[in-house]
Amino acid sequence: MNLSKVNVKKTPAVLTPEVISVVLADDHMVVRQGLKALLEIEGDIKVIGEAEDGRRAVELTREFKPMVVVMDIMMPKMNGLEAARQILKELPATRIILLSAHNDDAYIEEAARIKVAGYLIKQSSLEALSKLIRHKQQREGLFMPANTWHVKEENFDPEIAKKARKKITALSSREMELLQLIAEGRSNKQVASDLDISIKTVEKHRQNLMLKLNLHDTAGITRYAISKGIIESGVQLIEF
Repeated sequence: MNLSKVNVKKTPAVLTPEVISVVLADDHMVVRQGLKALLEIEGDIKVIGEAEDGRRAVELTREFKPMVVVMDIMMPKMNGLEAARQILKELPATRIILLSAHNDDAYIEEAARIKVAGYLIKQSSLEALSKLIRHKQQREGLFMPANTWHVKEENFDPEIAKKARKKITALSSREMELLQLIAEGRSNKQVASDLDISIKTVEKHRQNLMLKLNLHDTAGITRYAISKGIIESGVQLIEF
Protein backbone atom coordinates (compact mmCIF):
# COMPACT_ATOMS: atom_id res chain seq x y z
CA MET A 1 0.00 0.00 0.00
CA ASN A 2 1.12 3.57 -0.69
CA LEU A 3 1.17 5.17 2.74
CA SER A 4 2.64 8.53 1.76
CA LYS A 5 -0.62 10.42 2.30
CA VAL A 6 -1.98 8.61 5.34
CA ASN A 7 -3.18 10.79 8.20
CA VAL A 8 -2.47 8.73 11.31
CA LYS A 9 -5.05 8.86 14.10
CA LYS A 10 -4.17 7.50 17.52
CA THR A 11 -7.68 6.76 18.76
CA PRO A 12 -7.76 3.14 20.02
CA ALA A 13 -10.23 0.77 18.33
CA VAL A 14 -12.97 -0.60 20.60
CA LEU A 15 -15.57 -2.99 19.18
CA THR A 16 -18.80 -0.98 19.59
CA PRO A 17 -21.81 -0.62 17.26
CA GLU A 18 -19.97 2.27 15.57
CA VAL A 19 -16.85 0.20 14.89
CA ILE A 20 -16.62 -1.68 11.59
CA SER A 21 -15.65 -5.33 12.04
CA VAL A 22 -13.28 -6.69 9.37
CA VAL A 23 -11.82 -10.05 8.35
CA LEU A 24 -8.51 -9.82 6.46
CA ALA A 25 -7.45 -12.52 4.00
CA ASP A 26 -4.02 -12.63 2.36
CA ASP A 27 -1.53 -15.47 2.06
CA HIS A 28 1.32 -13.23 3.24
CA MET A 29 1.38 -12.84 7.01
CA VAL A 30 3.39 -9.62 6.88
CA VAL A 31 0.71 -8.04 4.65
CA ARG A 32 -2.07 -9.07 7.03
CA GLN A 33 -0.21 -7.84 10.08
CA GLY A 34 0.70 -4.55 8.41
CA LEU A 35 -2.84 -3.88 7.21
CA LYS A 36 -4.30 -4.80 10.59
CA ALA A 37 -1.98 -2.41 12.43
CA LEU A 38 -2.60 0.45 10.03
CA LEU A 39 -6.37 0.01 9.81
CA GLU A 40 -6.87 -0.22 13.55
CA ILE A 41 -5.04 3.09 14.02
CA GLU A 42 -8.04 4.62 12.25
CA GLY A 43 -10.08 4.10 15.42
CA ASP A 44 -13.39 2.97 13.89
CA ILE A 45 -12.13 -0.25 12.25
CA LYS A 46 -11.44 -3.50 14.11
CA VAL A 47 -9.89 -6.61 12.53
CA ILE A 48 -11.59 -9.61 14.15
CA GLY A 49 -10.09 -12.39 12.02
CA GLU A 50 -7.20 -13.19 9.67
CA ALA A 51 -7.14 -15.84 6.94
CA GLU A 52 -4.21 -17.19 4.95
CA ASP A 53 -6.32 -18.54 2.06
CA GLY A 54 -9.76 -18.20 0.51
CA ARG A 55 -11.25 -21.26 2.17
CA ARG A 56 -10.26 -20.01 5.61
CA ALA A 57 -11.74 -16.60 4.74
CA VAL A 58 -15.09 -18.27 4.04
CA GLU A 59 -14.89 -20.18 7.34
CA LEU A 60 -14.02 -17.09 9.40
CA THR A 61 -16.74 -15.02 7.74
CA ARG A 62 -19.28 -17.70 8.51
CA GLU A 63 -18.07 -17.87 12.12
CA PHE A 64 -17.60 -14.17 12.96
CA LYS A 65 -20.02 -12.53 10.50
CA PRO A 66 -17.92 -9.38 9.99
CA MET A 67 -19.33 -6.30 8.33
CA VAL A 68 -16.48 -6.25 5.80
CA VAL A 69 -14.07 -8.81 4.31
CA VAL A 70 -10.88 -7.46 2.74
CA MET A 71 -9.06 -10.12 0.74
CA ASP A 72 -6.49 -10.64 -1.95
CA ILE A 73 -7.66 -12.13 -5.24
CA MET A 74 -4.69 -14.50 -5.66
CA MET A 75 -4.62 -16.91 -2.71
CA PRO A 76 -3.90 -20.64 -2.36
CA LYS A 77 -6.59 -23.33 -1.99
CA MET A 78 -9.34 -20.91 -3.03
CA ASN A 79 -8.90 -17.57 -4.80
CA GLY A 80 -10.60 -14.39 -3.67
CA LEU A 81 -13.23 -14.33 -6.41
CA GLU A 82 -14.47 -17.82 -5.57
CA ALA A 83 -14.36 -17.07 -1.85
CA ALA A 84 -16.42 -13.94 -2.51
CA ARG A 85 -19.01 -15.96 -4.44
CA GLN A 86 -19.42 -18.41 -1.58
CA ILE A 87 -19.56 -15.73 1.11
CA LEU A 88 -22.15 -13.62 -0.73
CA LYS A 89 -24.30 -16.66 -1.43
CA GLU A 90 -24.49 -17.45 2.28
CA LEU A 91 -24.11 -13.96 3.79
CA PRO A 92 -25.27 -11.46 1.16
CA ALA A 93 -25.09 -8.47 3.53
CA THR A 94 -21.31 -8.84 3.90
CA ARG A 95 -19.32 -6.12 2.12
CA ILE A 96 -16.37 -7.64 0.28
CA ILE A 97 -13.38 -5.63 -0.93
CA LEU A 98 -10.99 -7.43 -3.26
CA LEU A 99 -7.33 -6.42 -3.45
CA SER A 100 -5.28 -7.13 -6.55
CA ALA A 101 -1.78 -6.47 -7.78
CA HIS A 102 -3.21 -6.10 -11.29
CA ASN A 103 -5.54 -3.59 -12.95
CA ASP A 104 -7.13 -6.42 -14.94
CA ASP A 105 -10.42 -5.82 -16.79
CA ALA A 106 -11.44 -9.48 -16.52
CA TYR A 107 -11.04 -9.47 -12.75
CA ILE A 108 -12.86 -6.15 -12.43
CA GLU A 109 -15.79 -7.27 -14.57
CA GLU A 110 -16.06 -10.58 -12.73
CA ALA A 111 -15.98 -8.72 -9.42
CA ALA A 112 -18.83 -6.53 -10.68
CA ARG A 113 -20.79 -9.55 -11.86
CA ILE A 114 -20.73 -11.23 -8.46
CA LYS A 115 -21.48 -7.84 -6.86
CA VAL A 116 -18.60 -7.34 -4.45
CA ALA A 117 -18.55 -3.98 -2.68
CA GLY A 118 -15.15 -2.93 -3.94
CA TYR A 119 -12.04 -3.67 -5.99
CA LEU A 120 -8.74 -1.96 -5.23
CA ILE A 121 -5.26 -2.35 -6.65
CA LYS A 122 -2.55 -2.79 -4.04
CA GLN A 123 -0.71 0.32 -5.19
CA SER A 124 -3.60 2.40 -3.84
CA SER A 125 -3.38 4.38 -0.60
CA LEU A 126 -4.54 3.23 2.80
CA GLU A 127 -6.94 6.17 2.70
CA ALA A 128 -8.68 4.66 -0.35
CA LEU A 129 -9.03 1.29 1.40
CA SER A 130 -10.38 2.92 4.57
CA LYS A 131 -12.90 4.85 2.47
CA LEU A 132 -14.13 1.63 0.87
CA ILE A 133 -14.41 -0.10 4.23
CA ARG A 134 -16.54 2.73 5.60
CA HIS A 135 -18.87 2.88 2.59
CA LYS A 136 -22.18 1.55 3.89
CA GLN A 137 -24.41 1.18 0.84
CA GLN A 138 -24.78 -2.29 -0.60
CA ARG A 139 -24.63 -3.11 -4.30
CA GLU A 140 -24.41 0.56 -5.29
CA GLY A 141 -21.70 -0.09 -7.80
CA LEU A 142 -18.13 -1.14 -8.30
CA PHE A 143 -15.17 0.62 -6.78
CA MET A 144 -12.46 0.86 -9.36
CA PRO A 145 -8.68 1.14 -9.13
CA ALA A 146 -6.63 4.11 -10.31
CA ASN A 147 -8.40 7.47 -10.41
CA THR A 148 -11.99 6.32 -10.94
CA TRP A 149 -13.31 5.72 -7.45
CA HIS A 150 -16.87 4.68 -8.15
CA VAL A 151 -18.72 3.30 -11.18
CA LYS A 152 -22.50 2.92 -11.19
CA GLU A 153 -24.00 -0.39 -12.26
CA GLU A 154 -25.69 1.29 -15.22
CA ASN A 155 -22.19 1.74 -16.67
CA PHE A 156 -21.57 -1.98 -16.45
CA ASP A 157 -20.88 -3.20 -19.99
CA PRO A 158 -22.56 -6.60 -20.57
CA GLU A 159 -20.37 -7.33 -23.60
CA ILE A 160 -17.19 -6.86 -21.57
CA ALA A 161 -18.72 -8.99 -18.83
CA LYS A 162 -19.50 -11.69 -21.38
CA LYS A 163 -15.87 -11.77 -22.51
CA ALA A 164 -14.76 -11.87 -18.88
CA ARG A 165 -16.99 -14.86 -18.20
CA LYS A 166 -15.35 -16.66 -21.11
CA LYS A 167 -11.98 -15.96 -19.53
CA ILE A 168 -13.11 -17.08 -16.08
CA THR A 169 -15.29 -20.06 -16.98
CA ALA A 170 -18.57 -20.39 -15.08
CA LEU A 171 -17.78 -23.61 -13.23
CA SER A 172 -19.55 -24.64 -10.06
CA SER A 173 -17.98 -23.72 -6.74
CA ARG A 174 -16.82 -27.30 -6.18
CA GLU A 175 -15.32 -27.46 -9.66
CA MET A 176 -13.49 -24.17 -9.10
CA GLU A 177 -12.07 -25.45 -5.81
CA LEU A 178 -10.97 -28.71 -7.39
CA LEU A 179 -9.49 -26.97 -10.42
CA GLN A 180 -7.37 -24.65 -8.28
CA LEU A 181 -6.15 -27.39 -5.96
CA ILE A 182 -5.12 -29.64 -8.85
CA ALA A 183 -3.41 -26.74 -10.63
CA GLU A 184 -1.50 -25.95 -7.44
CA GLY A 185 -0.02 -29.45 -7.56
CA ARG A 186 -2.01 -31.25 -4.89
CA SER A 187 -2.51 -35.00 -5.19
CA ASN A 188 -5.93 -36.65 -5.13
CA LYS A 189 -5.27 -37.62 -1.51
CA GLN A 190 -4.44 -34.03 -0.55
CA VAL A 191 -7.46 -32.68 -2.42
CA ALA A 192 -9.69 -35.21 -0.64
CA SER A 193 -8.31 -34.05 2.71
CA ASP A 194 -8.71 -30.35 1.85
CA LEU A 195 -12.31 -30.76 0.69
CA ASP A 196 -13.23 -33.43 3.25
CA ILE A 197 -14.42 -35.88 0.61
CA SER A 198 -13.32 -39.36 -0.45
CA ILE A 199 -10.54 -40.00 -2.96
CA LYS A 200 -13.10 -41.74 -5.21
CA THR A 201 -15.23 -38.59 -5.19
CA VAL A 202 -12.18 -36.51 -6.08
CA GLU A 203 -11.38 -38.83 -8.98
CA LYS A 204 -14.96 -38.60 -10.24
CA HIS A 205 -15.00 -34.79 -9.99
CA ARG A 206 -11.61 -34.67 -11.69
CA GLN A 207 -12.82 -36.77 -14.62
CA ASN A 208 -15.97 -34.65 -15.01
CA LEU A 209 -13.91 -31.45 -14.83
CA MET A 210 -11.48 -32.60 -17.50
CA LEU A 211 -14.33 -33.74 -19.72
CA LYS A 212 -16.17 -30.44 -19.30
CA LEU A 213 -13.08 -28.38 -20.14
CA ASN A 214 -11.78 -30.80 -22.78
CA LEU A 215 -8.52 -31.24 -20.89
CA HIS A 216 -6.50 -34.44 -20.76
CA ASP A 217 -3.92 -34.20 -18.00
CA THR A 218 -2.76 -32.25 -14.96
CA ALA A 219 -0.45 -30.09 -17.07
CA GLY A 220 -3.45 -29.05 -19.16
CA ILE A 221 -5.42 -28.18 -16.04
CA THR A 222 -2.51 -26.09 -14.75
CA ARG A 223 -2.13 -24.22 -18.04
CA TYR A 224 -5.86 -23.58 -18.12
CA ALA A 225 -5.87 -22.24 -14.54
CA ILE A 226 -2.98 -19.90 -15.34
CA SER A 227 -4.63 -18.67 -18.55
CA LYS A 228 -7.86 -17.88 -16.67
CA GLY A 229 -6.09 -16.08 -13.84
CA ILE A 230 -7.09 -18.68 -11.25
CA ILE A 231 -3.47 -19.18 -10.20
CA GLU A 232 -0.31 -17.28 -11.04
CA SER A 233 2.34 -18.59 -13.40
CA GLY A 234 5.13 -20.41 -11.61
CA VAL A 235 3.07 -21.30 -8.53
CA GLN A 236 4.66 -24.11 -6.60
CA LEU A 237 3.59 -25.61 -3.29
CA ILE A 238 6.18 -27.29 -1.10
CA GLU A 239 4.78 -29.84 1.32
CA PHE A 240 6.73 -30.61 4.52
